[in-house]
Amino acid sequence: MVRLEAMVANGTRKQSINNKEDDMKFDFKKLALGVALGFTLLGGAAAVAQDAKHEIVTVVKLSGIAWFNRMEAGVAEYAEETGNNATQVGPASADAALQVQMIEDLIARNVNAITVVPNSPEALEPVLAKALEAGIKVVGHEASSLENVTYDVEAFDNAAYGVHLMEALAQDMGGEGEYAVFVGHLTAKTHNEWVDAAIAYQKEKYPKMTLVGGKIESNEQQQTAYQKTKELLRTYPNLKGIQGSAGEDVVGAALAVEEAGLTGKVTIVGTSLVSVAGPYLETGEIKMISFWDPAKAGIAMNKVAAMAIEGKEVTDGMDLGVEGYNSVKLDGKVIYGQAWVDVTKDNMDEYDF
Repeated sequence: MVRLEAMVANGTRKQSINNKEDDMKFDFKKLALGVALGFTLLGGAAAVAQDAKHEIVTVVKLSGIAWFNRMEAGVAEYAEETGNNATQVGPASADAALQVQMIEDLIARNVNAITVVPNSPEALEPVLAKALEAGIKVVGHEASSLENVTYDVEAFDNAAYGVHLMEALAQDMGGEGEYAVFVGHLTAKTHNEWVDAAIAYQKEKYPKMTLVGGKIESNEQQQTAYQKTKELLRTYPNLKGIQGSAGEDVVGAALAVEEAGLTGKVTIVGTSLVSVAGPYLETGEIKMISFWDPAKAGIAMNKVAAMAIEGKEVTDGMDLGVEGYNSVKLDGKVIYGQAWVDVTKDNMDEYDF
């Protein structure tokens, strides 16, 4: 009986040991499976991180006008080509305070980069500084004076462009007579650089020309340019020329000149697009428009932003791979292209925007 009990006990111990060994084998299998699964998840996370795309948001002066609609097309093209999450936003009115609010929202979203076309560079400096402090890359446009940026992208040297517009205006005015200049905003850095250089050039080379009305603000609106040109024509009946800066300036001025029956008597030149100014180029109210392609500028800004996110630097003479920005000039943080074109009724058919 005792021997039988011992045999039973011995068998029980063997069974217990076998069960423990089976449990240990099962635990090792679970551990191996868990480790394998962990590595799989880590590998997947690494792949996701490697494939992660940059979020870049372009903040423009004003939504819904042809100039920035064209820029948005460029941003969308860039997004499609690169896979980056590149989008564009802008206020319903050209208001720097509204741009500040939008940028605050983007900081809260922790986007990777902000590109911006400021209504007032000075007004945006504090919020752009905040963006930089949050680790967000900032790229400006039409704002070479901005300090709180990673880079600023300009289509060309602004003073040279202003001189170019003045030369065209002066040539058609015969080098004499009264003229007026428009800017989108008195705080618009680029517009002021154009007209300041133009006025200085006029005083030096065409002393028989006279600026009237000071810098006239259009608020980037065709209707405002139209109303203020009507006032100009009443106040200065001998007005012979108008230089516009915002894309809608020349069109508003042309409508006022047409209504006054002064086609051919008042020369209008300035920055615009064929899609906006084309009808008045054809009928002669507008002599010439010059522009850089906002779509190309949008692509260039986004490319520079992506480079900054990836820790790459822009260098003098670099080709950004965008027409007009093939051999850029770097001056501090400012990147200059060579991107302006002139359009008259003779070559307007070459441009579909």
